[in-house]
Amino acid sequence: MTKGNINVSVENIFPLIKKFLYSDHEIFLRELISNATDATLKLKHLTNIGEAKVEYGNPKIEVKIDKKGKKLHIIDQGIGMTAEEVEKYINQIAFSGAEEFLDKYKDAGKDSGIIGHFGLGFYSAFMVAEKVEIITKSYLEDTEAARWTCDGSPEFTLEPADKTERGTEIILHIADDSTEFLEESRIRELLTKYNKFMPIPIKFGTKEINDPDHKPETKKDKDGKETKEPQKKITVDNIINNPNPAWTKQPTELEDKDYSDFYRELYPMQFEEPLFHIHLNVDYPFNLTGILYFPKMTADLNIQKDKIQLYQNQVFVTDNVEGIVPEFLTMLRGVIDSPDIPLNVSRSYLQADGNVKKISSYITRKVADKLKSLFNDNREDFEKKWNDIKIVIEYGMLSEDKFFEKADAFALYPTVDGKYYTYQELFDKIKDNQTDKDGKLVILYASDEDSQHSYIEAAKDKAYEVLLLDSPIVSHLMQKMESTKENITFARVDADHIDNLIKKDDTKISKLSEDQKKELETILKEAIPSEKFMVQLEAMDSDASPFIITQPEFMRRMKEMQATGGGMFGMGNMPEMYNLVVNTNSDLVGEILSTKTKKKQDRLISQSLDLARLSQGLLKGKELSEFIKRSYEMIK
Repeated sequence: MTKGNINVSVENIFPLIKKFLYSDHEIFLRELISNATDATLKLKHLTNIGEAKVEYGNPKIEVKIDKKGKKLHIIDQGIGMTAEEVEKYINQIAFSGAEEFLDKYKDAGKDSGIIGHFGLGFYSAFMVAEKVEIITKSYLEDTEAARWTCDGSPEFTLEPADKTERGTEIILHIADDSTEFLEESRIRELLTKYNKFMPIPIKFGTKEINDPDHKPETKKDKDGKETKEPQKKITVDNIINNPNPAWTKQPTELEDKDYSDFYRELYPMQFEEPLFHIHLNVDYPFNLTGILYFPKMTADLNIQKDKIQLYQNQVFVTDNVEGIVPEFLTMLRGVIDSPDIPLNVSRSYLQADGNVKKISSYITRKVADKLKSLFNDNREDFEKKWNDIKIVIEYGMLSEDKFFEKADAFALYPTVDGKYYTYQELFDKIKDNQTDKDGKLVILYASDEDSQHSYIEAAKDKAYEVLLLDSPIVSHLMQKMESTKENITFARVDADHIDNLIKKDDTKISKLSEDQKKELETILKEAIPSEKFMVQLEAMDSDASPFIITQPEFMRRMKEMQATGGGMFGMGNMPEMYNLVVNTNSDLVGEILSTKTKKKQDRLISQSLDLARLSQGLLKGKELSEFIKRSYEMIK
């Protein structure tokens, strides 16, 4: 037996390990199972190339709880170690790695943003154990098994052991403040969280299943009554992981059902099917595999996030993938697995890492290419799904210039009549009819078909196309479109009278003289609150509404952009300000001007204004009650 001290400059490194990583102490199991997996895969490689003269077989990793003895066992059938290798890898290399890690991060505090502790490896066991034993036997012939023991001080013992089979068993003597890790439910939770897709089968206890070779017989008694013998049960290993998840396979090996089944495996509580999937598979200039799913989206941009799981070689790391996946795609679901993403570093470092930036660009390009192929292969189906995916695509167009460029091929612009156009198709459709006298193409849109119905109809009467754009970020996107596309502008149909939205050369002639207009302006100013309405006189068709309420496009759009995080700096809480467009060619406006009694004049103005407000949903409370009362009196 050998006794010795681990060569370490920090005497109290074990308390530091425990204290520094206390909030994350559950990761010890991930670390130890990762080590066991590595040991097993190394043996597989050595047997494949003929360097290991042993049978690889069907190795597994076993996790066992000894609640009475307060011990947790992690057992593998991998490469194992000799006593000399234990001395080298456990006492020297592993410990210096743990020391270096702690030295680098011990002052960073809990908010350092560290997303993985793979560098800590084996010594993370001391976060939960007061003593750790390693019993190991190398795959090499004629080597003796070894037992290493350490109680959390720099002292250790190393002695021969009686283990006869190759591999390593780690025994954690669980500390009094970590007895939660002796509970079966807690260990199962951790194995499911971190090791659900590890490449080596993980056994955690046993389970009973129906014997597949036993078919219960049905027998008849003398009276002809049938009885069926009980189904025979057998006890089998309880394998808690899927060693060959869908993302580790080639797309050619999988069918739609396989992708759907894997989605259920990832999100067992998700009842809706995903709309479609994107299989990622690249090995140069970096290594990355994964499957992303488009779920049905809601208008809430935040509720969807943190559903993509990041793995490193099938070991779960985090579901916070910001900085790795472009932000607009964090609303998707699925898995990304890459050994090239550094895990022992802070997020600020991660976001500056060259490989990570390449990975982010690759994912953006791959998603854009997939959307384009889905659109080209089955446009009708793509149009049906548009409302469920548009928030991601619009967000991507807004936040990623490269995606914005590619999106011209598949981003859709639906109309109030249920037609769908790409931008080029829309441009070709409306360029002749919706270009104003200054040569600018005006793209009309509505955000609510019901409340803006009369304005939509006024536009359709002139054979104009009206888009239906109702997502919460559409104001931001229109701003970007106007700055990148040549000579276009977006205008909501209720932003002004339709003749003002698309000004043509044929200006209507007013029935009123200049003196009559001035008189009308004076009458309206006295009757209409100036803090709410900006009155403008317009010559329109005589059958058009006498009073039309509009909200200027610029002001309304700035308010919308401010509400969704953006827009003009320092706008503050802008008051609700509307334009009141008065049709000087309307017979009713003529009657307001010609009537001799002020009472009747005020009543006509109030009624006309309230009807215009009612059409915009602006008439409420006391004012609505007064309008109803006045209407009944006018009928009488």
